Amino acid sequence: MSQTQTELDALLEGLNPPQREAVEHPGGPLLILAGAGSGKTRVLTHRIAYVLATEAASPDEILSITFTNKAAGEMRDRAGLLVGRRVRAMWVMTFHSACARMLRAHADRLGYTRQFTIYDQADSRRLIKRCLDALGIDPKRFTPAALGSQISEAKNRLEDADAYARKVGSFFEQTVADVYREYERELHRMNAMDFDDLLFRAVDLLRMFDEVREGYANGFRHILVDEYQDTNHAQYTWLQYLSKEHRNLMVVGDPDQSIYQFRGADVRNILEFEDDFPDAHVVRLEQNYRSTQNILDAANAVIVNNRGRKPKNLWTDLGQGDPIKIRELEDEHAEARFVTG
Repeated sequence: MSQTQTELDALLEGLNPPQREAVEHPGGPLLILAGAGSGKTRVLTHRIAYVLATEAASPDEILSITFTNKAAGEMRDRAGLLVGRRVRAMWVMTFHSACARMLRAHADRLGYTRQFTIYDQADSRRLIKRCLDALGIDPKRFTPAALGSQISEAKNRLEDADAYARKVGSFFEQTVADVYREYERELHRMNAMDFDDLLFRAVDLLRMFDEVREGYANGFRHILVDEYQDTNHAQYTWLQYLSKEHRNLMVVGDPDQSIYQFRGADVRNILEFEDDFPDAHVVRLEQNYRSTQNILDAANAVIVNNRGRKPKNLWTDLGQGDPIKIRELEDEHAEARFVTG
């Protein structure tokens, strides 16, 4: 038996059949519908190791994306246990970190220097307050937080100030448009981007400059995305640009766990993945390793009523477990006392 085959057998050992099917996917678009506690991080990291072991990509040709620094750190650590130091050459990071890296390399094309400042929410709110003062707008009537939220939503839809202004339908929206325009002018003048700009400008970079887009699209042979149900329009568009060349886009998610619509998440991105990629292979991870069957039966009974979902049925071999008890309490404080009591 060859060393490569021995390595592959070791990687696949202990995976259940759907997990193994996902890890061994030969290439092309792959949608993994992963129920809670079904081992999705295990599948993601083993998929990375499998791609390397089969020489389908080199470490620097792998882009693995998730949402939080904590999740990215965990994925990097767990991948490192499988592939060793090669993980250092991979892009295993959050959307914003990956976009920031792109922009540090190419920001001059967009009229910034590569040493641009990244504004956090507090910086952003202070700048909006200065814009309100400059425009003579009462910050008590239109707060920086409310205006900032509207501007953030517009950027996540990839709408600049002019595009937003063309859609105004109220005095409040006209105020947002005026502040948005002044805010963008000031950000650019100070060589700064806010957190939403990292995605917005990275999409601009890929859209406006063919050679940059082709360089990254050719460079990333395999793209893996966790929590795909929580992606917004800007993240979706960024991934579409990067995956057009090799089409090895693996997305993992669960429409039943999409709870971030208030932050711009669009569950249609995962529900319509097969419309974007008609040849996509779909794997369902339904075996749960965390809960007993009684808990899963209750969860299945609730989520089956979700509209616009992709069907799956969670199950476990951990046994039926204790019966579920329902306790109704007067408010969230009583609920907290009951849980901790």
